[in-house]
Amino acid sequence: MKVIPQSLPEVLLIEPQVFGDERGYFVETFHAERYAAAGMAAPLVQDNVSFSRQGILRGLHLQHPHSQGKLVYVLEGEVFDVAVDVRAGSPRFGTWVGVTLSSTNYRQMYVPPGFAHGFCVTSPSALFVYKCTDMYHPECELSVAFDDPDLAIVWPVAAPQVSAKDRAAPRLAQLDRTKLPRFEETPP
Repeated sequence: MKVIPQSLPEVLLIEPQVFGDERGYFVETFHAERYAAAGMAAPLVQDNVSFSRQGILRGLHLQHPHSQGKLVYVLEGEVFDVAVDVRAGSPRFGTWVGVTLSSTNYRQMYVPPGFAHGFCVTSPSALFVYKCTDMYHPECELSVAFDDPDLAIVWPVAAPQVSAKDRAAPRLAQLDRTKLPRFEETPP
């Protein structure tokens, strides 16, 4: 596998090795030792799959406490995937990175604990996988506005469809920083 450095060094873009021939392909989507060596040492304890249609935007979401790291990838279709550093005290607070993940490029992104995550579907539909480092705790859920002008995320869809909950999410500057993960709590 190949790990591609990102502008946020804790976020890992991973290109697994793909073995293909006229019958199809085989790809190893996770190997604990190799991924730990690449910088993702936390155990993965919960898997989730979501299906969305073109133009759907989900995010920006995180949990704290019980922060989740997420290894994400696409089984069918294509998405633009985003991670935002929301760790209070981080020198990169409010900085984001976005990459295209698809069923044809096989890329994965590791979004570490302390980062908000979201994605927008750019193909007719997408089947999206999340492998998480902690269980879902609804009482710890936080959201950040996907269209926060201070973040200035360049989403590839002009008028994305979002849930009422995501539409009502506050801007990052409106969140109580004492409720956000701390930079010291989430080492790279």
